[in-house]
Amino acid sequence: MMFPHTKLRYINEQMGFGVFATKFIPKGTITWALDDLDHILEPQFVAKLDKPRRKFLNKYSFRNQNGQYILCWDLGRYLNHSFHANCIGTAYNFEIAIRDILPGEQLTNDYGTLNIGTSFKPISEEGTERKRVNPDDLLYFYKEWDQQVTEALKHFNDVEQPLIHLIRPEFKEKVMIAAKEHVLPDSIKNNYYNRSSKKQK
Repeated sequence: MMFPHTKLRYINEQMGFGVFATKFIPKGTITWALDDLDHILEPQFVAKLDKPRRKFLNKYSFRNQNGQYILCWDLGRYLNHSFHANCIGTAYNFEIAIRDILPGEQLTNDYGTLNIGTSFKPISEEGTERKRVNPDDLLYFYKEWDQQVTEALKHFNDVEQPLIHLIRPEFKEKVMIAAKEHVLPDSIKNNYYNRSSKKQK
């Protein structure tokens, strides 16, 4: 589920749609959390779908560490990629704002965290050393992303958290530890889906 004070907006023909803040979202706010309305699809099921539906899933879903396809039921599926993302995923099935997000600003995440199927070069040149998003980016950039999450979680208990009720029970204690002690118990690297060790691709 997306942070409630957001809306879908058409950007242009190349980018399509994006998700934009309708109110100030402070650093440390949960901006998206997995909930029971999101679709979790097994690879075997997806493999049997017709080409148009597989294409849709490849565009609008991401894969978890088990290789399952996660299709968000709401605006979460429209979050665009940025190498300067203002939201980053965690090992706890939610994304967090890693800096303040102003009203009217687009929410973005780094697709390198999402176990994408194939490498791609983003439409926009962002002046970063990274020029492509790759399926194994989690193995190379997890330390940077973990640090951003750790810094954001320092503010976790000081900001409004409309999505806090969606944190899974098995993760709550770890999130509270990270917020209070500024140590991340689990790395986002845990989200990596190792295709080479799986039969399903």
